[in-house]
Amino acid sequence: MLSSMSWGDLASLCLALLAGGILTGLIAGMLGVGGGGVMVPVLYEVFRVIGVEESVRMQLCVGTSLAIIIPTAVTSYRAHQKKGAVLPGVVKRWRLPAIAGIITGSAIAAFVPGWVLQAVFVVVVSVLGVKSLIGRNDIQIGAQLPGPGLMSVYGFVIGLASSLVGISGGGIATNILLLYGVPIHAAVGTSAGIGIFIPLPGVIGYAVAGWPHLSELPPLSLGYVSVLGFVLMAPLAAVFAPVGARLAHRLSRRHLEIGFGAFLLVVAARFVVAIVWR
Repeated sequence: MLSSMSWGDLASLCLALLAGGILTGLIAGMLGVGGGGVMVPVLYEVFRVIGVEESVRMQLCVGTSLAIIIPTAVTSYRAHQKKGAVLPGVVKRWRLPAIAGIITGSAIAAFVPGWVLQAVFVVVVSVLGVKSLIGRNDIQIGAQLPGPGLMSVYGFVIGLASSLVGISGGGIATNILLLYGVPIHAAVGTSAGIGIFIPLPGVIGYAVAGWPHLSELPPLSLGYVSVLGFVLMAPLAAVFAPVGARLAHRLSRRHLEIGFGAFLLVVAARFVVAIVWR
């Protein structure tokens, strides 16, 4: 695929990936998410242009997104940790259930068609987008976090959704914590910590699941993980995540929520079009 592209087209694609890496890092730091909501649509368009078959395109986007999230999440988490905005007990409680969820999701992705993953992506980002636009962080269902059983269920759901959509689970985790009265900055910082251990099992799962489809994937792919996408996006995303974290403590949270929510809804609409006219 890459061999049939002109140098100009290749340069344009590389610039798009680099820009996506910067945007991913800023959003990851500001909102405590891994940036998958940005990466997946960027990668989807890039892989469409270079001719990746639709039957494997979404899987490749999700697997690559999970790989890029790893260094981004680490730098974002450290930046929030320095501010003291992390609840280590929550991160520890969610670790194993989330890993179980992401392994389950990776196994499911190996057998379902790409449009199913697109539909799950639309549902998840639409819910997060509407929640961001409404901006109601005062809605609570409890004054303190629930017991180990329900917390484990939450962890599993975070991991499952992450592996099917290509996100770190930070956006979902943040909203769960807010429902139990956790302050916004602590919720964001703790959610950033979730992204450190969630993506790695998913990357391994997608790499293994995509191995039988290497003939349909672009060069420099490890199963459903694009090495080119990782190399170009991950460094910039990791560098700009701390910048986003610092901005989160300076800028209006409401303005960030509105912008992010609107972006997610536009992305969701794009994938609805892809599903309907596939």
